[in-house]
Amino acid sequence: QVQLVESGGGLVQAGGSLRLSCVCSGNIFKINTMGWYRQAPGKQRELVATIISGGRTNYADSVKGRFTISRDNAKNTVYLQMNTLKPEDTAVYYCNVGTAYRIYWGQGTQITVSS
Repeated sequence: QVQLVESGGGLVQAGGSLRLSCVCSGNIFKINTMGWYRQAPGKQRELVATIISGGRTNYADSVKGRFTISRDNAKNTVYLQMNTLKPEDTAVYYCNVGTAYRIYWGQGTQITVSS
């Protein structure tokens, strides 16, 4: 059974930083894409950043220049370094892992940015 376990969420003041981690464990074959999505209250889930197995990254315009996604393929782990956080970054952040056969989601971790 595949499990995605996120960590690193919490409460931070505007302008601060946080780092999210997501460890993927279990019987998973050949991860292609790893990424982060977020969902704010009353809004749809949206892409934050993704990184493919070759290292190419993609970011939402709202986080470009502030967030950095990275991955450790040996550890099946994806990270999200979030700098210069803004109140509008407040949301539940979900880890996402994709293989050729299916997509897996983490349980989500709350990020709250106070002004």
